[in-house]
Amino acid sequence: MTALPACPKCNSELTYQDGQMYICPECAHEWSAISAAAEPIASDEPERVVLDANGNVLNDGDTVIVVKDLNVKGASSALKAGTKVKGIRLVEGDHNIDCKIEGFGGMKLKSEFVKKA
Repeated sequence: MTALPACPKCNSELTYQDGQMYICPECAHEWSAISAAAEPIASDEPERVVLDANGNVLNDGDTVIVVKDLNVKGASSALKAGTKVKGIRLVEGDHNIDCKIEGFGGMKLKSEFVKKA
């Protein structure tokens, strides 16, 4: 059995793996198994890896395309599949893409509903 890496945020040894992510139950920090396999970088903040619906790595400033119709709270219409979103910004949290969409304004999207253009 292979040993799981310690949490990069609090150094807890009680981490567990859930799919492609490692999770620390003590501080609730989550990080990618892909970045844990890479050589660690000396930094206070662990490297964040955000993947799109096809498994491609997303970066700040990328252009993405919405892959399915998304209902938007407070809007009269849904965000249609095929909508191109330019200049995304990656943020922490469940909705990890911050962007501006013409006709909708500022929005937060989940990376699993977009693909890299």
